[in-house]
Amino acid sequence: MEEDRDLFESSDDEDYIGSLHILKKQINRQDREIVRLKSSVTYRMGEHVTNAFKSPWKIPFLPITFPIHVVLLGLEKIGLKREPARYLPSAELDSGSKNCALLFPTNGVGFGHFTRMYAVAKSIRKHDPSTEVIFFTPMPTLHVPYVDDFPTYHMAGKYKFNDMSSSKWNGLIEEQLLMILDAHQPKLFVFDGAFPYRGMLNAIQRTSSMRKVWMRRGMFKKGSRVPVGSVEFFDTVVHPGDAIPQQEETISHSVDVKHVPPILLVDEHEKLTKAESRSRLGVPNDVIVWYLQLGAGQINDIESEVRITVECILESDSSCHIVIGESLLGQRIDFQHERVRLLRDYPNSIYLNGVDYSVQAGGYNSFHEMRVSRTPTIFFPNMKTGMDDQLARCRVAVDEGWGVVVETRTKKNILSSIAEVQCLQPHDEMNPPKEAFDMDWVSSLL
Repeated sequence: MEEDRDLFESSDDEDYIGSLHILKKQINRQDREIVRLKSSVTYRMGEHVTNAFKSPWKIPFLPITFPIHVVLLGLEKIGLKREPARYLPSAELDSGSKNCALLFPTNGVGFGHFTRMYAVAKSIRKHDPSTEVIFFTPMPTLHVPYVDDFPTYHMAGKYKFNDMSSSKWNGLIEEQLLMILDAHQPKLFVFDGAFPYRGMLNAIQRTSSMRKVWMRRGMFKKGSRVPVGSVEFFDTVVHPGDAIPQQEETISHSVDVKHVPPILLVDEHEKLTKAESRSRLGVPNDVIVWYLQLGAGQINDIESEVRITVECILESDSSCHIVIGESLLGQRIDFQHERVRLLRDYPNSIYLNGVDYSVQAGGYNSFHEMRVSRTPTIFFPNMKTGMDDQLARCRVAVDEGWGVVVETRTKKNILSSIAEVQCLQPHDEMNPPKEAFDMDWVSSLL
């Protein structure tokens, strides 16, 4: 009650200063809205025609200049041409930085971006417990950072709304992020995503004293959809390492680049013991346990890879148990079997000491989790990912002696892979040392 009363009690001077502050913010917001309108494709197309009529000698050239202008605007929209710099009529937000870090993981089909940012958040707290770490994200799993006392701001993704345009959604991102930057004045901003949001870029360019970092898997390639010039909004680009060699960047930029080890969220000492893990999972201590997480695919579809794999494992061993990892981002699995357990938790890697074998897709996070735990694994790489060579990554597990790759998932091939993975003996001398995954580099960002 005392805290609630403090929120309402204030002096006349504080009310006056607060009112001026609110009025200034309203004016700045209106200024930004005017800038956004003038930057829109519709306005600039109309402006091109209007300018021609202001200078009548340009009118005969409109059939040529207007299509060219439209093409150039289109190149800007798809990121192949740099957008003109915006005129920001109000002053920068900078009024000094506080000991605060703002992390912005975008939402993807899984937890990749969020997991890396969560690992960074934990590492920041480890290196400097006094640093306040705040999340701003379109990810819906807000309870995860709250459990570890990380304050979190949320903005639902564009496609969660009915009939939300990209420009309007970016405007909302810009406004909310500006309020967060003004309130907390962070010294560090880290974005994890493949493509930066325009609203985010508009907001962070207003703070020159804040260090801006883009964490991005993979190099910048010519012909990619990365908007030209977006890299220059950042001070540092961090490229997390991978099991497969990464090619050099072909997009030229002047931003500092930092290559860091593969990022893992859970350290060995944070994992549950075998007994603790199996107790929580509800499986006996004296049986073989398989962990299955394939992402897409409905288990009730008899033709799905998930269903076929479960049936093959149960058929191969009449006493084994299976733990199926559910994603917190997807629908709940409706499946019942006395030897099958459903795990809807995060992060699931804390249970790996209680697992004997696993079946995984070839994604970045799951691969490196299995690699460091040395869990014998059957991989079903996604062969249709243009930006992620899952097949090459999974073949590293084969070379190191702890993995089997199944490219064509038929019942015969899956049964064969089950027999093969149970015969594996990982080569200890090829096991990456734990320091290969350290997070000490995070301290250099603070």
